[in-house]
Amino acid sequence: MGGSSFRTGDVDEARQEIGARYYANTLDVIDTRGRPFAARLDTVRLGPLMIGDVGCGTDVRMRFGELGAFHLNAPQGGTMEVRQGRSGRRLLATPEEAMLLDPAGETFLDRWSWDCRSLSVKIDAAALRDRLEALLGRPPGGRLTLGTRLDITRGPGLSWVTFARQVAAGALAGDGLAGHELVARPLQEALLNGLLLAAEHPWRDELAHPGGPARPAPVKRATDAVRACPEHPFTTTELAALARVSVRRLQESFRQYVGMSPMAYVREVRLERVHEELRAGDPDGLSVGDVAWRWGFTHPGRFAAQYRARFGETPSRTLRG
Repeated sequence: MGGSSFRTGDVDEARQEIGARYYANTLDVIDTRGRPFAARLDTVRLGPLMIGDVGCGTDVRMRFGELGAFHLNAPQGGTMEVRQGRSGRRLLATPEEAMLLDPAGETFLDRWSWDCRSLSVKIDAAALRDRLEALLGRPPGGRLTLGTRLDITRGPGLSWVTFARQVAAGALAGDGLAGHELVARPLQEALLNGLLLAAEHPWRDELAHPGGPARPAPVKRATDAVRACPEHPFTTTELAALARVSVRRLQESFRQYVGMSPMAYVREVRLERVHEELRAGDPDGLSVGDVAWRWGFTHPGRFAAQYRARFGETPSRTLRG
């Protein structure tokens, strides 16, 4: 983990730096009172998260494509006005209420006020979903979407934002302990866990009040192997060997603790990876067939049917956005 600070009064330099650290963008000054543009980016990369303290010193607007990641904006002062997706629903981030943006949907920051310095956190979508599965002990069985509003005046929202700021401040100050591998990984998991407990989503109550049986070690060994390399041509026999149990025991354990067979789980993980790649891909430079093949689907017709049954649309529709 390493921190980096950047300052500039040049709009083009700021646009490029925000693109390098977060997302490609257009950036325009819309201030009418002559305030000078003065961008600041103090950022820390922590595995699947980019945590930043960001401001522009004057009123600006920005435009992004699809973010491809979850994103949280939590102002310390001022406001941010954003529209996202086809509906164009307006979101407002304030010092009392942070906004959470979805990976999908074109994003417009209509006004970033001159006095708004914001905690700006980019969260890798696949990493957050993997963390949710690890906490649930099974695949979520649906697309992970987060509520767009997060109360940061109290409770879990305030705790999470405070924690994220502390982690970033420690890294920027050269905190050697926070940068140590033994500490960095637990910090990543704690931040992902905390966001899943703080934000609204269909599985939050289950996470807040866990009650089901823990996933046993053989099942965890098998699911970890699949998630690490889902494109591998796994067989039930190979997974049983990795889990160090018999095929029959593995199948029974998967039915009990995962709710599906081992090979159905392999297919589920592969479909998720295809979905994520298509959603983030360029329709002009990406082939559905190539993506499916890369993740282990060798029968195009069967893949298309499974994909549509899982996500309610064709793979080409996902790619076109």
